Amino acid sequence: MKYVSFLNNSKECFGILLEETIVDLTSHYEQYREGMEWIPCLKSAIKDNKISELNNMDVTGLPVVNLSDVTLLPVIPNPGKIFCIGLNYENHRAETKRPESQNPTIFTRFAETQTGHGDSIICPKVSDKLDYEGEMAIIIGKAGRYIDEMNAMDHVAGYACYNDATVRDWQKHTSQFIPGKNFHKTGGFGPYMLSADEVSNYKEMKIQTRLNGEIMQDASLNDLIFPIEKLINYCSTFIELSPGDVIVTGTPGGVGDRRDPPVYMKDGDVIEIEISNLGVLKNIVHKEN
Repeated sequence: MKYVSFLNNSKECFGILLEETIVDLTSHYEQYREGMEWIPCLKSAIKDNKISELNNMDVTGLPVVNLSDVTLLPVIPNPGKIFCIGLNYENHRAETKRPESQNPTIFTRFAETQTGHGDSIICPKVSDKLDYEGEMAIIIGKAGRYIDEMNAMDHVAGYACYNDATVRDWQKHTSQFIPGKNFHKTGGFGPYMLSADEVSNYKEMKIQTRLNGEIMQDASLNDLIFPIEKLINYCSTFIELSPGDVIVTGTPGGVGDRRDPPVYMKDGDVIEIEISNLGVLKNIVHKEN
């Protein structure tokens, strides 16, 4: 099933994405608030272990809104934690000339920096070096600490496209990545979460990034240096993972900063991230005034 978070007349909602309509689960639960458990958002549905139930729900007669009449929000607008994985494809590690590592490179992104499908990605006024990074995100479905790799996939609620757009000069101010990874509206997340039951083998999925229609990154999830199972194990070792947390699994080679000459996103550019079965995350770049 495909799940979205969206803004409908200034109200934050979540629902099930069909073709051009959304089953508005927020309105559904509000309508029967006295007679059923209140589920205000997608993160709450995941936390309350409702995704399996919702996957099998008969949506006939439930309130529906047109996709064209709402604004999509980041898939999880309010994650408790966002872990981003760096240098997790060999061709990207090689193009950055960074040494091999026995452990994943991890940095954090803040929820406030995210933006939804169809919304703007903002190039800040302090830089002209905004780069794309097409990635697959996993959404944690079940809490855990010291999660064994063998059982790690049981903790995944679903998958989505992510654009971990990076302000490169700010990323390089020091050896710490965080400033360049946390400018306002630089983390594209969407358009929807595909529930884990619909993905039999994530390693068979393909990922592609297009800038104004030109293919810039093209890879397979099988190319990950540290697979999802390892990432979940590693992250859950130093902190408990919670439902709704997000792990952004890394970007392939072909980033703009490592091209000759470099290619950075500019005002008016259209950036698209497409992953097998996860749709196309599309954003237009706008320069901050």
